Amino acid sequence: MSITLMVEDKKWSAKRGLGARLKKAATLALARAGHSKGALTILLSNDRKLHDLNVTFRGKDKPTNVLSFPASDEEYLGDVAVAYGVTAKEAREQKKQFADHATHLVVHGVLHLLGYDHLTTRKAKVMEPLETRILNELGISDPYAQKAA
Repeated sequence: MSITLMVEDKKWSAKRGLGARLKKAATLALARAGHSKGALTILLSNDRKLHDLNVTFRGKDKPTNVLSFPASDEEYLGDVAVAYGVTAKEAREQKKQFADHATHLVVHGVLHLLGYDHLTTRKAKVMEPLETRILNELGISDPYAQKAA
């Protein structure tokens, strides 16, 4: 299993130890989803890049926090791209630690690479508890607890 971290926005580099934490989270997500092989890339970018990707691939003219691009290859699972600005804004608004929120987004993105989804209630009832268990192992509280309240 190989996880490549690409840092496109230098603001990510200011967060000491975050890269290693995100790689650990991605590795754990793969393992807990029963996936022990394959490689992926985590792109730590900015809002402009995620905005452009969101327009190009989803037809949505706005920045977003995370995007996943599954590959059709067993060896290479795909790419997960995360926007710094949106992630920081959401963390502030939700009163979460930036690193915890970024870690959640990477776990979420990796699960999307593996085919998990949350577009229907039924699918969300599979994906969200798995995310919660993975995050719990990483010492991060349930990101969906507020949603249920």
